[in-house]
Amino acid sequence: MTGTILSLRNVSKHFRGLVAINDVSIDLAAGTISSLIGPNGAGKSTLFNLITGYLAPTTGTIHFGDLRIDRMPTQRIAALGIARAFQIAKPFPELSVLDNVRIGALFGKSGARDVARVTAEALDVTGLRELADRPALSLTVGYLRRLELARAIAARPELLLADEPCAGLNHTETDEIVAILRRVRAAGVTILLVEHDMTAVMAVSDQVFVLDAGTKIAEGSAETVKQDPRVIAAYLGDASEDAA
Repeated sequence: MTGTILSLRNVSKHFRGLVAINDVSIDLAAGTISSLIGPNGAGKSTLFNLITGYLAPTTGTIHFGDLRIDRMPTQRIAALGIARAFQIAKPFPELSVLDNVRIGALFGKSGARDVARVTAEALDVTGLRELADRPALSLTVGYLRRLELARAIAARPELLLADEPCAGLNHTETDEIVAILRRVRAAGVTILLVEHDMTAVMAVSDQVFVLDAGTKIAEGSAETVKQDPRVIAAYLGDASEDAA
């Protein structure tokens, strides 16, 4: 897919009296890595749930390419080529790493697929080939994050939603996740990332969108967003306090 791969137009989500997402519009260019940032409770996970069909917007539209998807069921959205890697990995613990990734290859985007080849490629991209025969329950947190990404990659997405893949990882592990995301993008997959690790966000993002209390307050390059006073106040901290 080329051009704009994902387009949200005036999307809102209300939970009775609570406005979780407020009139948000976002365009993702195909072949890019974009990050969605904001403080806890800003609405980032809710927006992911709207894109993937777990929730329906109260108002607004969501298009994947030319197709409107905001009223589609989750399995139909996955079949179109949208996959999600969750922050808390929940693999089948008794199964091997290989079998967990193979399950991802059996589902996901519709159409013909070579399950063995897709599984092997996902293991290679995430650096898990040497651990393929180990049970998932034996993996460290860092490798569980890789496994979660590998299962999503094996679903052959055109758009990958990655929810805090660097949360709780050390610097070395974070650098490895950033390298994986770059390899995935190089293979032609567009990525939308939710992440609190600002070093990772600044290193990998072509574009950054900032939410605060459900409202988009800024968007642009990582460097531009980092210097936006609204972002500094809402997310990165008060500039005068940092200076002090």
